[in-house]
Amino acid sequence: MFTAFANVFRIPELRTKVLWTLFFLGIFRLGAQIPMPGVDVSQLAKLQEFYRGQGWWGMVSAFTGGSLSNAAIFSLGIMPYISSSIIFSLLTKIVPSLEALSKEGAAGQRKINQWTRYATVPICILQAIFVCKMVTGEALGINLIPNPTFAWYLQAVLALTTGGIVMIWVGEQISEYGIGNGISLLISVGIIAEMPFLFGSIYQTKGPMTLLFLLMVYCLVVAGVIMIVQGQRRIPVQQARHTRGRKVYGGQRHFIPIRVNMAGVMPVIFASSFLIFPAVILSYFGAENALGATSFWYILLYIVLTFFFTFFWTSLMFQPPEMANNMKEQGSFIPGIRPGNKTAEYLEKIMVNISVAGAAFLAGLGIFPQVMGGVLGLGGGVVSFLGGTGLLIVVGVTLDFVQKIESHLLMRHYEGFMKKGRVRGRRGAW
Repeated sequence: MFTAFANVFRIPELRTKVLWTLFFLGIFRLGAQIPMPGVDVSQLAKLQEFYRGQGWWGMVSAFTGGSLSNAAIFSLGIMPYISSSIIFSLLTKIVPSLEALSKEGAAGQRKINQWTRYATVPICILQAIFVCKMVTGEALGINLIPNPTFAWYLQAVLALTTGGIVMIWVGEQISEYGIGNGISLLISVGIIAEMPFLFGSIYQTKGPMTLLFLLMVYCLVVAGVIMIVQGQRRIPVQQARHTRGRKVYGGQRHFIPIRVNMAGVMPVIFASSFLIFPAVILSYFGAENALGATSFWYILLYIVLTFFFTFFWTSLMFQPPEMANNMKEQGSFIPGIRPGNKTAEYLEKIMVNISVAGAAFLAGLGIFPQVMGGVLGLGGGVVSFLGGTGLLIVVGVTLDFVQKIESHLLMRHYEGFMKKGRVRGRRGAW
């Protein structure tokens, strides 16, 4: 393993990508420690104790890497951009003009991404107002801002909105110059940054035995997540034979890999982000228990949204009619299935069955922290990122990150991190 890490820095291109990634992640962690203008830093410990111990606010704080509990300029995190991406992903399927634009290739996608960034600004402003209301102590009883004035609100909203836009820029720079998906990597690093505090909180409140038990459960859940994330259904494909004179071409057999969790971490990110905003509004009006992390409506809505976004995201990535036409044009077919519409129907049926299993896994993993919290008597904010959504994001992003590094190493005849086997990528043969 140490040799593999050393090999990473022996390849100039890979070394540059890793260093750029670390540099931009450093900017993210630096912004998470810079407080908003006018904040009384002597009161931050009370704010951190409140946010990190609560269900929804603990989840929001962990998604932002602790920025919210630090009343930092990056308190909005990447959530406004994710909310805007959800809106445009839905509009792309509903509005014909956007759907046509999405099919124009890279140029159309750049245009949609530009509109997504523009839509992020008003979302940042709206969420910044709620964050300012919370940190003023009006709802927490913490005197972070001694005398909040309109000028302070204007300055704080501007700082938070600018911080949200900078977060988008940092994520895009990682995607372009670094390794992996920048947005997912920022969320994952934010969750990992909060885990030492969560372990320490469990040790102080429940003792070392509870912490040891949770670590064992954590390792088992990580192993299960890796199995599901890497699991796939392989559909055999036969290439037709062509005779040219005395030579026979084609006839090879290969397969189409369909992942059990084809949508990856996006459904849980979308579902969590979709539920965070109404929960914040309800908590501001004193009805935080109406959509709390352990409430019936939260669990029901989380399961419904997870299934919806799993099928929605899978339908964007997996197009059975297009795949069937491509196979027909290339002279390939699935043994026992007629080319054309029958192949598309067969692929559609497999996709639905696989998506149901994947969505059920994601939903079960999402409510796992609530079950563990109820059994052990721990708050939802304490155990929410030792399992469930946070764990799936960290494992999925880490596997994708390691796979990209391995591809660079193997391409240049270096050994990867695993001598036996490889970390399979997220893209199949089609």
